[in-house]
Amino acid sequence: PFSFFRKADFTKDCFLVNLCIRNRTAEIAVAPKNEDVCYCSEELRAFTELQAKVIDTQQKVKLADIQIEQLNRTKKHAHLTDTEIMTLVDETNMYEGVGRMFILQSKEVIHNQLLEKQKIAEEKIKELEQKKSYLERSVKEAEDNIREMLMARRAQ
Repeated sequence: PFSFFRKADFTKDCFLVNLCIRNRTAEIAVAPKNEDVCYCSEELRAFTELQAKVIDTQQKVKLADIQIEQLNRTKKHAHLTDTEIMTLVDETNMYEGVGRMFILQSKEVIHNQLLEKQKIAEEKIKELEQKKSYLERSVKEAEDNIREMLMARRAQ
């Protein structure tokens, strides 16, 4: 999950480690200075890996939210278009936009395409909701592991 350590330095409040996660810098507070806690390189590596996992997973959750919103807009647009089309006479011919041209289609064909578009959007939304719930559980587990690691170290 992370590429490499960039630097480690002391600030007035705590020991910070900067690391590079896919060309983005994240700053992680490792231990308050006023406490006598020293992390060995293995603990620090495990901590930074967990923190990187949390950051990465949170970004994936945000991306899933954005995709769900977009699919909801697509579904709503198809539904509104379909309701408007259904008010027209059955023999009405319509033009479907395909790239830079228009194809003459019957009302029934357009109606079926719009229903299919809504159905596909709904299926993708369900998949993304499942993926999002899995990612949220993953974030919670990683955060719990971080807390557990810090509590175990302080108990020593």
